[in-house]
Amino acid sequence: MSQLREAVFRRKEKLIQKLLALGIYKKEEHHLYELTLSEIETEYLNEIKRKKPN
Repeated sequence: MSQLREAVFRRKEKLIQKLLALGIYKKEEHHLYELTLSEIETEYLNEIKRKKPN
């Protein structure tokens, strides 16, 4: 596995674990593992913004 592919995989796994800890399992009808890294990053950032106290 190339270094870039491995880094993307690790980043994706790390963010999925964080989303799972926040109680997020799916985006619409898609499981997190089906999403791209960009989609997962966006979902994570949106969830952090939503939960951040003002």
